[in-house]
Amino acid sequence: MKTYQKNVIARGQSPRSNLFCWKQPYSLLFALFLLITVLVSNGCTEDIKEPAVAGIFYPSDPGELKKTVDGFLSKAEKVKADGKLIALISPHAGYKYSGQVAAFGYKQIKESSINKIILIGPSHRVSFKGASVYIKGSFKTPLGNVKIDEKLAKEILNEAADVRFFPDAFEKEHSLEVQLPFLQTVLGDFTMVPVLTGSPTRQAFEHLVSNLTDLIDERTLLIASTDLSHYHEYQKAKDMDSKIISSIERLSVIDTERLLRTGEAELCGAFPVLITIEVARRSGANLGLLLRYENSGDVTGEKSNVVGYSSIGLFKNILTDSDKAELLTIARNTVAEYVTNGKTPAIEIRNPKLKSDGAVFVTIKKNDSLRGCIGHIQPIMPLYQSVVKNAIAACSGDPRFPPLRKEELEDIEVEISILSHLNTLKNVNDIQVGKHGLVIRKGLQRGLLLPQVATENGWDRETFLEQLCVKAGLPHGAWKNAELYIFTAESIK
Repeated sequence: MKTYQKNVIARGQSPRSNLFCWKQPYSLLFALFLLITVLVSNGCTEDIKEPAVAGIFYPSDPGELKKTVDGFLSKAEKVKADGKLIALISPHAGYKYSGQVAAFGYKQIKESSINKIILIGPSHRVSFKGASVYIKGSFKTPLGNVKIDEKLAKEILNEAADVRFFPDAFEKEHSLEVQLPFLQTVLGDFTMVPVLTGSPTRQAFEHLVSNLTDLIDERTLLIASTDLSHYHEYQKAKDMDSKIISSIERLSVIDTERLLRTGEAELCGAFPVLITIEVARRSGANLGLLLRYENSGDVTGEKSNVVGYSSIGLFKNILTDSDKAELLTIARNTVAEYVTNGKTPAIEIRNPKLKSDGAVFVTIKKNDSLRGCIGHIQPIMPLYQSVVKNAIAACSGDPRFPPLRKEELEDIEVEISILSHLNTLKNVNDIQVGKHGLVIRKGLQRGLLLPQVATENGWDRETFLEQLCVKAGLPHGAWKNAELYIFTAESIK
Protein backbone atom coordinates (compact mmCIF):
# COMPACT_ATOMS: atom_id res chain seq x y z
CA MET A 1 0.00 0.00 0.00
CA LYS A 2 2.77 2.38 0.96
CA THR A 3 4.68 1.52 -2.23
CA TYR A 4 1.57 2.20 -4.30
CA GLN A 5 1.05 5.60 -2.69
CA LYS A 6 4.70 6.53 -3.13
CA ASN A 7 4.61 5.57 -6.75
CA VAL A 8 1.55 7.59 -7.69
CA ILE A 9 2.79 10.58 -5.73
CA ALA A 10 6.15 10.28 -7.52
CA ARG A 11 4.28 10.57 -10.76
CA GLY A 12 2.75 13.79 -9.64
CA GLN A 13 -0.68 12.26 -8.89
CA SER A 14 -2.60 11.87 -5.68
CA PRO A 15 -3.68 8.40 -4.58
CA ARG A 16 -7.30 9.53 -4.82
CA SER A 17 -6.97 10.38 -8.51
CA ASN A 18 -6.38 6.71 -9.36
CA LEU A 19 -9.04 5.16 -7.14
CA PHE A 20 -11.51 4.74 -9.96
CA CYS A 21 -9.03 4.10 -12.78
CA TRP A 22 -10.75 1.10 -14.33
CA LYS A 23 -7.63 0.26 -16.33
CA GLN A 24 -5.78 -0.82 -13.19
CA PRO A 25 -7.09 -3.97 -11.39
CA TYR A 26 -5.26 -3.12 -8.18
CA SER A 27 -6.81 0.34 -8.07
CA LEU A 28 -10.23 -1.21 -8.61
CA LEU A 29 -9.83 -3.56 -5.64
CA PHE A 30 -8.63 -0.72 -3.48
CA ALA A 31 -11.55 1.44 -4.57
CA LEU A 32 -14.06 -1.28 -3.69
CA PHE A 33 -12.41 -1.80 -0.32
CA LEU A 34 -12.61 1.90 0.49
CA LEU A 35 -16.22 2.14 -0.70
CA ILE A 36 -17.29 -0.77 1.54
CA THR A 37 -15.39 0.76 4.46
CA VAL A 38 -17.10 4.11 3.99
CA LEU A 39 -20.54 2.52 3.76
CA VAL A 40 -20.01 0.44 6.90
CA SER A 41 -18.55 3.39 8.72
CA ASN A 42 -21.48 5.62 7.78
CA GLY A 43 -23.92 2.96 8.92
CA CYS A 44 -22.31 2.86 12.36
CA THR A 45 -21.70 6.58 12.83
CA GLU A 46 -23.90 8.12 15.48
CA ASP A 47 -25.51 11.52 14.98
CA ILE A 48 -23.87 13.56 17.74
CA LYS A 49 -24.93 17.10 18.57
CA GLU A 50 -21.85 18.99 19.72
CA PRO A 51 -22.10 21.21 22.81
CA ALA A 52 -22.87 24.86 22.09
CA VAL A 53 -21.94 26.56 25.36
CA ALA A 54 -19.14 24.45 26.87
CA GLY A 55 -16.45 26.89 27.96
CA ILE A 56 -19.04 29.68 28.14
CA PHE A 57 -21.84 28.61 30.47
CA TYR A 58 -19.82 25.85 32.13
CA PRO A 59 -16.23 24.53 31.97
CA SER A 60 -15.17 22.73 28.79
CA ASP A 61 -12.48 20.68 30.51
CA PRO A 62 -13.99 17.38 31.73
CA GLY A 63 -12.04 17.34 34.99
CA GLU A 64 -12.85 20.93 35.83
CA LEU A 65 -16.51 20.45 34.91
CA LYS A 66 -16.81 17.34 37.10
CA LYS A 67 -15.16 19.16 39.99
CA THR A 68 -17.50 22.14 39.53
CA VAL A 69 -20.68 20.07 39.48
CA ASP A 70 -19.55 17.92 42.42
CA GLY A 71 -18.79 21.10 44.34
CA PHE A 72 -22.29 22.46 43.80
CA LEU A 73 -23.86 19.14 44.79
CA SER A 74 -21.76 18.87 47.95
CA LYS A 75 -23.16 22.19 49.15
CA ALA A 76 -26.77 21.32 48.28
CA GLU A 77 -29.08 19.68 50.78
CA LYS A 78 -31.54 16.96 49.88
CA VAL A 79 -34.81 18.49 50.98
CA LYS A 80 -37.08 16.09 52.85
CA ALA A 81 -40.25 15.63 50.84
CA ASP A 82 -42.87 12.92 51.05
CA GLY A 83 -44.18 11.32 47.89
CA LYS A 84 -42.82 10.65 44.42
CA LEU A 85 -41.04 13.34 42.44
CA ILE A 86 -42.85 13.76 39.10
CA ALA A 87 -41.12 16.85 37.70
CA LEU A 88 -38.43 19.44 38.34
CA ILE A 89 -38.22 23.11 37.43
CA SER A 90 -34.54 24.00 36.95
CA PRO A 91 -32.63 27.19 35.96
CA HIS A 92 -30.42 27.47 32.88
CA ALA A 93 -28.04 30.40 33.33
CA GLY A 94 -24.26 30.11 33.44
CA TYR A 95 -23.12 27.87 36.29
CA LYS A 96 -21.51 30.86 38.04
CA TYR A 97 -24.97 32.33 38.51
CA SER A 98 -27.45 29.45 38.76
CA GLY A 99 -25.37 26.32 39.23
CA GLN A 100 -25.82 26.18 42.98
CA VAL A 101 -29.59 26.61 42.69
CA ALA A 102 -29.78 23.86 40.07
CA ALA A 103 -27.79 21.55 42.33
CA PHE A 104 -30.58 21.55 44.93
CA GLY A 105 -32.96 20.10 42.37
CA TYR A 106 -30.52 17.49 41.13
CA LYS A 107 -29.56 16.48 44.66
CA GLN A 108 -33.13 15.17 44.98
CA ILE A 109 -32.51 12.49 42.33
CA LYS A 110 -28.90 11.57 43.09
CA GLU A 111 -28.49 7.77 43.13
CA SER A 112 -32.14 7.32 42.19
CA SER A 113 -33.48 4.67 39.79
CA ILE A 114 -34.49 7.25 37.16
CA ASN A 115 -33.21 6.23 33.73
CA LYS A 116 -35.22 8.43 31.35
CA ILE A 117 -35.45 12.22 31.24
CA ILE A 118 -37.94 14.33 29.31
CA LEU A 119 -36.20 17.68 29.02
CA ILE A 120 -38.20 20.69 27.88
CA GLY A 121 -36.99 24.26 27.55
CA PRO A 122 -37.41 27.46 25.54
CA SER A 123 -35.64 28.39 22.31
CA HIS A 124 -33.60 31.56 22.85
CA ARG A 125 -32.01 32.02 19.43
CA VAL A 126 -34.34 30.56 16.80
CA SER A 127 -37.99 31.49 16.27
CA PHE A 128 -40.51 28.86 15.22
CA LYS A 129 -44.11 27.88 15.89
CA GLY A 130 -45.00 25.19 18.40
CA ALA A 131 -42.26 22.82 19.50
CA SER A 132 -39.25 20.95 18.16
CA VAL A 133 -38.29 17.44 19.31
CA TYR A 134 -34.75 16.18 18.72
CA ILE A 135 -35.22 12.63 17.50
CA LYS A 136 -31.85 10.97 16.82
CA GLY A 137 -28.34 10.36 18.04
CA SER A 138 -26.83 11.90 21.16
CA PHE A 139 -26.09 15.20 22.84
CA LYS A 140 -22.41 15.61 23.70
CA THR A 141 -20.96 17.33 26.77
CA PRO A 142 -17.39 17.25 28.09
CA LEU A 143 -18.56 14.41 30.39
CA GLY A 144 -19.66 12.19 27.49
CA ASN A 145 -22.69 11.57 25.29
CA VAL A 146 -26.35 11.36 26.31
CA LYS A 147 -28.42 9.17 24.01
CA ILE A 148 -31.80 10.20 22.64
CA ASP A 149 -34.65 7.75 23.16
CA GLU A 150 -35.34 7.80 19.45
CA LYS A 151 -38.49 5.68 19.56
CA LEU A 152 -40.24 7.87 22.12
CA ALA A 153 -38.99 11.10 20.56
CA LYS A 154 -40.38 10.18 17.14
CA GLU A 155 -43.73 9.17 18.65
CA ILE A 156 -44.20 12.72 19.95
CA LEU A 157 -43.92 14.32 16.52
CA ASN A 158 -47.14 15.62 15.01
CA GLU A 159 -47.03 18.09 12.14
CA ALA A 160 -50.70 19.03 12.55
CA ALA A 161 -50.04 19.93 16.20
CA ASP A 162 -46.98 22.06 15.34
CA VAL A 163 -44.62 19.53 16.95
CA ARG A 164 -41.82 18.63 14.55
CA PHE A 165 -38.10 17.89 14.26
CA PHE A 166 -36.40 21.22 13.64
CA PRO A 167 -32.70 20.61 14.40
CA ASP A 168 -31.61 24.21 13.74
CA ALA A 169 -33.38 25.26 16.93
CA PHE A 170 -30.97 23.14 19.00
CA GLU A 171 -27.77 24.19 17.26
CA LYS A 172 -26.76 27.04 19.60
CA GLU A 173 -29.35 26.58 22.36
CA HIS A 174 -28.25 26.39 26.01
CA SER A 175 -31.48 25.83 27.97
CA LEU A 176 -31.33 22.02 27.68
CA GLU A 177 -27.58 21.59 27.38
CA VAL A 178 -26.72 23.11 30.77
CA GLN A 179 -28.89 20.53 32.53
CA LEU A 180 -26.95 17.58 31.12
CA PRO A 181 -23.69 17.67 33.16
CA PHE A 182 -25.77 17.65 36.36
CA LEU A 183 -27.83 14.73 35.08
CA GLN A 184 -24.73 12.84 33.96
CA THR A 185 -23.25 13.29 37.42
CA VAL A 186 -26.27 12.26 39.51
CA LEU A 187 -27.74 9.57 37.24
CA GLY A 188 -24.86 8.16 35.24
CA ASP A 189 -26.49 6.22 32.40
CA PHE A 190 -29.83 7.51 31.11
CA THR A 191 -31.63 8.40 27.89
CA MET A 192 -33.58 11.53 27.13
CA VAL A 193 -36.24 13.14 24.99
CA PRO A 194 -35.24 16.78 24.29
CA VAL A 195 -38.00 19.28 23.50
CA LEU A 196 -37.61 22.96 22.65
CA THR A 197 -40.57 25.29 22.50
CA GLY A 198 -41.02 28.29 20.24
CA SER A 199 -44.12 30.44 19.86
CA PRO A 200 -46.88 28.62 21.78
CA THR A 201 -49.93 27.22 20.06
CA ARG A 202 -52.96 25.56 21.61
CA GLN A 203 -52.46 22.48 19.43
CA ALA A 204 -48.83 22.06 20.54
CA PHE A 205 -49.73 22.56 24.20
CA GLU A 206 -52.52 19.97 24.18
CA HIS A 207 -50.53 17.48 22.11
CA LEU A 208 -47.41 17.72 24.28
CA VAL A 209 -49.35 17.55 27.55
CA SER A 210 -51.24 14.45 26.42
CA ASN A 211 -48.21 12.64 25.01
CA LEU A 212 -45.74 13.55 27.75
CA THR A 213 -48.24 12.46 30.39
CA ASP A 214 -48.30 9.03 28.76
CA LEU A 215 -44.50 8.81 29.12
CA ILE A 216 -44.37 9.42 32.87
CA ASP A 217 -43.66 6.28 34.87
CA GLU A 218 -41.68 5.22 37.94
CA ARG A 219 -38.32 5.73 36.24
CA THR A 220 -39.06 8.78 34.07
CA LEU A 221 -38.65 12.39 35.21
CA LEU A 222 -39.87 15.55 33.47
CA ILE A 223 -37.61 18.62 33.75
CA ALA A 224 -38.61 22.13 32.68
CA SER A 225 -35.77 24.57 32.08
CA THR A 226 -36.46 28.21 32.94
CA ASP A 227 -35.13 31.29 34.67
CA LEU A 228 -37.49 33.68 36.48
CA SER A 229 -37.63 37.48 36.35
CA HIS A 230 -35.11 39.33 34.18
CA TYR A 231 -33.26 42.60 34.82
CA HIS A 232 -35.17 44.19 37.69
CA GLU A 233 -34.00 45.77 40.92
CA TYR A 234 -33.22 43.16 43.60
CA GLN A 235 -36.30 43.50 45.82
CA LYS A 236 -38.72 43.88 42.92
CA ALA A 237 -37.28 40.70 41.40
CA LYS A 238 -37.79 38.82 44.67
CA ASP A 239 -41.38 40.03 44.93
CA MET A 240 -42.16 39.02 41.34
CA ASP A 241 -40.46 35.66 41.73
CA SER A 242 -42.24 34.83 44.97
CA LYS A 243 -45.60 35.15 43.19
CA ILE A 244 -44.72 32.77 40.37
CA ILE A 245 -43.04 30.32 42.74
CA SER A 246 -46.21 30.24 44.85
CA SER A 247 -48.39 29.52 41.81
CA ILE A 248 -46.07 26.74 40.66
CA GLU A 249 -46.01 25.22 44.15
CA ARG A 250 -49.82 25.12 44.01
CA LEU A 251 -49.61 23.52 40.54
CA SER A 252 -51.89 26.27 39.30
CA VAL A 253 -51.79 26.57 35.52
CA ILE A 254 -54.45 29.29 35.72
CA ASP A 255 -52.61 31.53 38.18
CA THR A 256 -49.24 30.99 36.53
CA GLU A 257 -50.65 31.97 33.15
CA ARG A 258 -52.41 35.00 34.68
CA LEU A 259 -49.24 36.26 36.38
CA LEU A 260 -47.33 36.00 33.12
CA ARG A 261 -50.08 37.63 31.07
CA THR A 262 -50.40 40.60 33.42
CA GLY A 263 -46.65 41.08 33.79
CA GLU A 264 -46.75 40.49 37.54
CA ALA A 265 -44.14 37.78 37.08
CA GLU A 266 -41.81 36.47 34.39
CA LEU A 267 -40.52 33.14 33.09
CA CYS A 268 -38.32 32.82 30.03
CA GLY A 269 -39.51 29.19 29.88
CA ALA A 270 -43.19 29.99 30.32
CA PHE A 271 -44.48 27.48 27.77
CA PRO A 272 -42.32 24.61 29.16
CA VAL A 273 -43.37 25.36 32.75
CA LEU A 274 -47.09 25.49 31.94
CA ILE A 275 -46.79 22.19 30.08
CA THR A 276 -44.85 20.66 32.96
CA ILE A 277 -47.38 21.74 35.61
CA GLU A 278 -50.24 20.25 33.61
CA VAL A 279 -48.38 17.00 32.89
CA ALA A 280 -47.45 16.71 36.56
CA ARG A 281 -51.07 17.28 37.62
CA ARG A 282 -52.36 14.63 35.24
CA SER A 283 -49.69 12.28 36.54
CA GLY A 284 -50.99 12.67 40.07
CA ALA A 285 -48.79 15.48 41.41
CA ASN A 286 -50.53 17.52 44.09
CA LEU A 287 -47.69 19.32 45.85
CA GLY A 288 -44.99 21.72 44.71
CA LEU A 289 -41.98 22.38 46.90
CA LEU A 290 -39.40 25.15 46.51
CA LEU A 291 -35.99 23.53 46.86
CA ARG A 292 -33.89 26.67 46.40
CA TYR A 293 -34.22 30.28 45.25
CA GLU A 294 -31.57 32.89 44.54
CA ASN A 295 -31.05 35.65 42.05
CA SER A 296 -27.88 36.88 40.41
CA GLY A 297 -27.63 39.63 43.02
CA ASP A 298 -27.12 37.00 45.72
CA VAL A 299 -24.11 35.68 43.78
CA THR A 300 -22.45 38.85 42.48
CA GLY A 301 -23.60 41.41 45.05
CA GLU A 302 -24.87 43.62 42.25
CA LYS A 303 -28.46 44.47 43.20
CA SER A 304 -29.66 46.09 39.99
CA ASN A 305 -30.72 44.25 36.83
CA VAL A 306 -30.80 40.85 38.50
CA VAL A 307 -32.12 37.54 37.12
CA GLY A 308 -34.05 35.07 39.29
CA TYR A 309 -33.43 31.32 39.57
CA SER A 310 -35.29 28.52 41.32
CA SER A 311 -35.36 24.76 41.71
CA ILE A 312 -38.87 23.46 42.39
CA GLY A 313 -40.02 19.86 42.77
CA LEU A 314 -43.53 18.71 41.84
CA PHE A 315 -44.53 15.68 43.91
CA LYS A 316 -47.29 13.08 43.98
CA ASN A 317 -48.24 12.91 47.62
CA ILE A 318 -51.26 11.00 48.90
CA LEU A 319 -53.70 12.66 51.26
CA THR A 320 -53.31 11.22 54.75
CA ASP A 321 -56.18 10.49 57.11
CA SER A 322 -55.26 13.73 58.88
CA ASP A 323 -55.47 15.69 55.60
CA LYS A 324 -58.87 14.18 54.85
CA ALA A 325 -60.15 14.91 58.34
CA GLU A 326 -59.03 18.53 57.95
CA LEU A 327 -60.93 18.88 54.67
CA LEU A 328 -64.08 17.36 56.16
CA THR A 329 -63.85 19.70 59.15
CA ILE A 330 -63.56 22.65 56.76
CA ALA A 331 -66.61 21.47 54.83
CA ARG A 332 -68.80 20.84 57.88
CA ASN A 333 -67.80 24.08 59.61
CA THR A 334 -68.48 26.00 56.40
CA VAL A 335 -71.97 24.50 56.04
CA ALA A 336 -72.79 25.12 59.70
CA GLU A 337 -71.54 28.72 59.68
CA TYR A 338 -73.27 29.60 56.43
CA VAL A 339 -76.61 27.99 57.33
CA THR A 340 -76.56 29.51 60.84
CA ASN A 341 -75.16 32.98 60.18
CA GLY A 342 -75.03 33.39 56.41
CA LYS A 343 -71.27 33.89 56.58
CA THR A 344 -68.17 32.14 55.27
CA PRO A 345 -65.89 31.10 58.15
CA ALA A 346 -62.37 32.49 58.37
CA ILE A 347 -59.98 29.65 57.60
CA GLU A 348 -56.21 29.57 58.07
CA ILE A 349 -54.47 26.83 56.10
CA ARG A 350 -50.89 25.77 56.71
CA ASN A 351 -51.03 22.39 55.03
CA PRO A 352 -49.43 22.89 51.57
CA LYS A 353 -51.26 19.90 50.09
CA LEU A 354 -54.58 21.65 50.71
CA LYS A 355 -53.33 24.79 48.98
CA SER A 356 -52.72 23.08 45.63
CA ASP A 357 -55.42 23.59 43.04
CA GLY A 358 -58.02 20.85 43.01
CA ALA A 359 -61.33 19.94 41.36
CA VAL A 360 -63.86 19.21 44.09
CA PHE A 361 -67.50 18.21 44.49
CA VAL A 362 -69.25 18.53 47.85
CA THR A 363 -72.25 16.27 48.47
CA ILE A 364 -74.72 16.71 51.32
CA LYS A 365 -77.04 13.87 52.32
CA LYS A 366 -79.81 13.79 54.89
CA ASN A 367 -80.81 10.38 56.18
CA ASP A 368 -79.04 8.78 53.20
CA SER A 369 -81.01 10.90 50.71
CA LEU A 370 -79.36 13.52 48.50
CA ARG A 371 -79.77 17.05 49.86
CA GLY A 372 -77.35 18.94 47.60
CA CYS A 373 -74.34 18.36 45.36
CA ILE A 374 -72.26 21.04 43.60
CA GLY A 375 -68.67 21.13 42.40
CA HIS A 376 -65.92 22.03 39.96
CA ILE A 377 -64.81 19.65 37.23
CA GLN A 378 -61.54 21.54 36.68
CA PRO A 379 -58.88 22.61 39.23
CA ILE A 380 -59.54 26.34 39.15
CA MET A 381 -58.67 27.21 42.77
CA PRO A 382 -56.85 25.80 45.82
CA LEU A 383 -58.31 22.56 47.15
CA TYR A 384 -59.51 24.00 50.46
CA GLN A 385 -61.10 27.01 48.72
CA SER A 386 -62.96 24.72 46.35
CA VAL A 387 -64.26 22.79 49.37
CA VAL A 388 -65.48 26.01 50.99
CA LYS A 389 -67.10 27.40 47.85
CA ASN A 390 -68.86 24.16 46.94
CA ALA A 391 -69.94 23.41 50.50
CA ILE A 392 -71.80 26.73 50.49
CA ALA A 393 -73.23 26.06 47.03
CA ALA A 394 -74.34 22.53 47.98
CA CYS A 395 -76.23 23.72 51.08
CA SER A 396 -77.77 26.81 49.52
CA GLY A 397 -77.48 26.85 45.73
CA ASP A 398 -78.45 23.45 44.32
CA PRO A 399 -81.56 24.27 42.23
CA ARG A 400 -83.02 20.81 42.91
CA PHE A 401 -83.41 21.50 46.63
CA PRO A 402 -84.42 24.34 48.95
CA PRO A 403 -81.63 25.87 51.07
CA LEU A 404 -80.60 23.77 54.04
CA ARG A 405 -82.18 24.83 57.34
CA LYS A 406 -80.46 25.15 60.69
CA GLU A 407 -82.56 22.38 62.26
CA GLU A 408 -81.34 19.93 59.61
CA LEU A 409 -77.64 20.28 60.48
CA GLU A 410 -77.60 17.40 62.97
CA ASP A 411 -79.01 14.98 60.39
CA ILE A 412 -76.65 15.62 57.48
CA GLU A 413 -73.62 13.80 56.17
CA VAL A 414 -71.01 15.68 54.14
CA GLU A 415 -68.91 13.98 51.46
CA ILE A 416 -66.02 15.44 49.47
CA SER A 417 -65.00 14.06 46.08
CA ILE A 418 -61.63 15.12 44.64
CA LEU A 419 -61.69 14.62 40.88
CA SER A 420 -58.88 13.48 38.62
CA HIS A 421 -58.27 14.99 35.19
CA LEU A 422 -61.06 14.42 32.66
CA ASN A 423 -60.05 12.10 29.82
CA THR A 424 -61.93 11.62 26.58
CA LEU A 425 -63.79 8.29 26.62
CA LYS A 426 -63.08 6.47 23.37
CA ASN A 427 -64.87 3.20 24.13
CA VAL A 428 -67.75 2.81 26.61
CA ASN A 429 -66.48 -0.68 27.40
CA ASP A 430 -63.61 1.02 29.20
CA ILE A 431 -66.00 2.30 31.88
CA GLN A 432 -65.44 0.53 35.20
CA VAL A 433 -68.61 0.94 37.26
CA GLY A 434 -67.76 2.15 40.74
CA LYS A 435 -64.32 3.41 39.73
CA HIS A 436 -65.13 5.87 36.97
CA GLY A 437 -67.28 8.97 36.92
CA LEU A 438 -68.70 10.36 33.68
CA VAL A 439 -69.27 13.72 32.03
CA ILE A 440 -71.47 14.15 28.95
CA ARG A 441 -71.56 17.12 26.59
CA LYS A 442 -73.94 17.52 23.67
CA GLY A 443 -74.76 20.93 22.29
CA LEU A 444 -75.49 23.18 25.26
CA GLN A 445 -76.41 20.25 27.51
CA ARG A 446 -73.99 19.08 30.20
CA GLY A 447 -74.15 16.44 32.89
CA LEU A 448 -71.90 14.74 35.45
CA LEU A 449 -72.25 11.70 37.68
CA LEU A 450 -69.69 10.80 40.35
CA PRO A 451 -68.32 7.23 40.48
CA GLN A 452 -70.06 6.38 43.75
CA VAL A 453 -73.50 7.21 42.34
CA ALA A 454 -73.50 4.08 40.15
CA THR A 455 -72.44 1.88 43.07
CA GLU A 456 -74.99 3.34 45.49
CA ASN A 457 -77.80 2.74 43.00
CA GLY A 458 -76.65 -0.67 41.76
CA TRP A 459 -76.42 0.45 38.14
CA ASP A 460 -74.68 -1.45 35.37
CA ARG A 461 -72.70 0.33 32.65
CA GLU A 462 -75.61 1.02 30.31
CA THR A 463 -77.89 2.22 33.09
CA PHE A 464 -75.09 4.53 34.24
CA LEU A 465 -74.90 6.02 30.73
CA GLU A 466 -78.69 6.40 30.48
CA GLN A 467 -78.87 8.11 33.87
CA LEU A 468 -76.10 10.42 32.77
CA CYS A 469 -78.35 11.48 29.87
CA VAL A 470 -81.21 12.08 32.33
CA LYS A 471 -78.90 14.24 34.47
CA ALA A 472 -78.00 16.35 31.41
CA GLY A 473 -81.62 16.63 30.23
CA LEU A 474 -80.88 14.56 27.13
CA PRO A 475 -83.10 11.90 25.55
CA HIS A 476 -82.65 8.14 25.87
CA GLY A 477 -79.54 6.89 24.05
CA ALA A 478 -78.06 10.37 23.50
CA TRP A 479 -74.74 9.16 24.90
CA LYS A 480 -74.15 7.19 21.70
CA ASN A 481 -73.29 10.32 19.72
CA ALA A 482 -72.25 12.75 22.44
CA GLU A 483 -68.88 13.81 23.90
CA LEU A 484 -68.08 11.57 26.86
CA TYR A 485 -65.35 12.05 29.45
CA ILE A 486 -64.14 9.71 32.15
CA PHE A 487 -62.53 10.45 35.53
CA THR A 488 -61.85 8.96 38.94
CA ALA A 489 -62.59 10.54 42.30
CA GLU A 490 -61.19 10.19 45.79
CA SER A 491 -64.18 10.13 48.14
CA ILE A 492 -63.82 11.52 51.66
CA LYS A 493 -66.68 11.06 54.12
